[in-house]
Amino acid sequence: MGAMRRTWQRIYYAIAMVRWSVLIALIVLHAIISYIVLALTNETELISDLQVYFYYYMTTATTVGYGDLSPQSEAGRTAAAIVILPGAIALFTAVLGKAVSDIGNQWRRGLDGKGNYSSRTDHMVIVGWQERATKRLIESLLEDRSHLARPILMAAAVEENPMPEAIDFVYTERLSDLDAYMRAGAAGARSILIRGSNDDDTLAATLAARSAAPEPHIVVHMENEDTARLIERQFDNIEVFSSISIDMMVRAATDPGASRLANLMFSSRTESTAFSLHVPQGIEPIRYLDALVSLKRSHRITLIGVSEEGGRHLDLNCVSDREIKGGDTLFYIADERREPTPAQWRQLASELA
Repeated sequence: MGAMRRTWQRIYYAIAMVRWSVLIALIVLHAIISYIVLALTNETELISDLQVYFYYYMTTATTVGYGDLSPQSEAGRTAAAIVILPGAIALFTAVLGKAVSDIGNQWRRGLDGKGNYSSRTDHMVIVGWQERATKRLIESLLEDRSHLARPILMAAAVEENPMPEAIDFVYTERLSDLDAYMRAGAAGARSILIRGSNDDDTLAATLAARSAAPEPHIVVHMENEDTARLIERQFDNIEVFSSISIDMMVRAATDPGASRLANLMFSSRTESTAFSLHVPQGIEPIRYLDALVSLKRSHRITLIGVSEEGGRHLDLNCVSDREIKGGDTLFYIADERREPTPAQWRQLASELA
């Protein structure tokens, strides 16, 4: 008795929740009953072939009713009016309602930050929300056409996606929540940008991000320069910066126009700006001066610095004989992102050998 009661309870809750499994089962059951009814009323033309019956049942359920197939006998028409038409149309309407509801709920989940983007790769994860500053950051990322995947904002300060037309959103109560980083696909991200409401919040988020995503490059904004330097010394592949406004004021006072130069080099809205590229592995070493001249001629880019593979030191104004090897990172100025292919690098090295 108890088992039967539990069974009926499951059936009741399944119907109440309008699960897909229940809808499919009801459609199959109704199709079988309709087939039997047509067989009993001798509507052989409608059930002469399963493909013919499927066509008739679907045109009836969707209310299309082309008219090429219909019951011919009085009994068949009565059966269609009582059993087939009401049931098929009701089930088709239920399917449409369920589909619309599920699509709306899925969209709402994404808008509320409850979606799961763990399978996404090569995207940017922005951690923290500071209204105007974060909006400007996202807009600048979107202006860089090299980032094809939609960025993902992970934040606790907002409960709804503030830019649904441009980004996806993951809501979290704490920026140090490892599950939130998993849902944001942090492990497969190209870079993670972190700026909390204060340095303590940012530090906790940085530790969580490194734990959840050991490989991606992490960029962190800190207010306290000592804390920024501490993080850089303790962690590889984490780039920390603090406000440089005071340094720029001093430089502009002694070198007029220096602030405009900095704005031009690091703004995505200017014609020429700074980019970076990686030299493919296996490339024969190339002298800096030769690479500077050749890349200027072939790709219209101006080299300004070199960083060795895995190294933190950025060498600006390199000596002419400095060797550029596979794995190095080159920094350059151009009107758009330009990256020679591995074949072009091999040809360049061969020509300069």
